[in-house]
Amino acid sequence: MSPTVDELRNEIREAVGRYERPVSTAFTKEALAAICGAVGYDIDTDRLPSKPQMRAGILWQIGERDDDDPADAEQPFRKGELETIAAALSDE
Repeated sequence: MSPTVDELRNEIREAVGRYERPVSTAFTKEALAAICGAVGYDIDTDRLPSKPQMRAGILWQIGERDDDDPADAEQPFRKGELETIAAALSDE
């Protein structure tokens, strides 16, 4: 059986040194910043970019997008994207 979206989010959180969440919730800006660092997407950590910018950058860095345009990442990650991110983090 494939993992749920919540399980994938928690797997990703743990892979980047964040804490597992007992309830279903999207990534915080801090968690997205940690994922950015793990996949090699350079951001200004003094003033975090928008969530869409970080989501787009993560997907671009792992090869899911052609660029890091935040207009293409307005919504939280979909299950397939979470699976790809989790796989990219487990490969490192």
